[in-house]
Amino acid sequence: MSGITELGYVRFGVSKMDEWRTYLADLLGLELRDDIDDGKLWARMDGWHHRITVEQNEADDLIGIGLRVAGPEEFKEIQADLRSAGIDFEVGDMALAIERRVLELILLRDPAGNPIEIFHGPMMSPSMPFYPARRRFGKFVTGPAGVGHVLIRHAGVEESYDFYRLLGLRSESQFRIPLPGAPEPMAGRFMHCNKPGAREHSIAFGLPSEKSCNHLMIEVDNVDDLFVTYEAIKAAGYLMLIDLGRHANDQALSFYAMTPSGFGIEVAFGCGPAGGQSYLLNEDYYGHAPNADLPAMMGEVDEIRK
Repeated sequence: MSGITELGYVRFGVSKMDEWRTYLADLLGLELRDDIDDGKLWARMDGWHHRITVEQNEADDLIGIGLRVAGPEEFKEIQADLRSAGIDFEVGDMALAIERRVLELILLRDPAGNPIEIFHGPMMSPSMPFYPARRRFGKFVTGPAGVGHVLIRHAGVEESYDFYRLLGLRSESQFRIPLPGAPEPMAGRFMHCNKPGAREHSIAFGLPSEKSCNHLMIEVDNVDDLFVTYEAIKAAGYLMLIDLGRHANDQALSFYAMTPSGFGIEVAFGCGPAGGQSYLLNEDYYGHAPNADLPAMMGEVDEIRK
């Protein structure tokens, strides 16, 4: 498997660590490791050492998008591809690899400045089965699908597409949403990884986003967990950005909620895998009504749908 195989982990810099501790554990139901005392939050979703890292930082945004390649050969190949394309990167030293709990990694930026970490060899914790911080009906969906997906800022759809295509990602679904008075529709692009069982998309862009992260999606394998999480987040006073609905591209039943850092989290159930051929969409199955009392998190798209 050449190129990126999954969205392996994400790293966030946040200003409200205590609120994030409660959000990750009590609301989302992740597991926070209690064997590391370095001031960070190391959140687990499965048998990996971690999938989400949160550290004190005024960015309140993504500070690392961890993209996995299969092994050392593919790791060398992707570096050669980046050099040939004239894209700068930094090879992480052993100390950084140990801190990230991977064998090797490189650091770079995509065309919009989003922080990318390409790695291989994530640390597993087979002696520590996933143990959620609160009761759950089922598990999180990871495995070949990775941690979930991120909708990120872009500096031109085609520039971002060319960059992630260089990394081996492919695009199947594309939304083209007509905008009143605009010469062309708004185009949302969704790209999946090169691996059997990959998510319909792991990286998405094309919609406006002031932050590097518009939202992170995580998936549950039981619809009851979707609704329990929905009620828990509302009861805790966090605003719903986009209410319950079903997407047409990945088939997900989901909702979007505000996080303590001002970007969104999407919790989903029933995401389908990539199918292998491209297709065009301009609407969802149903729902996903935006919160009319908030500035539109999804830009002009939500303004149209109000």
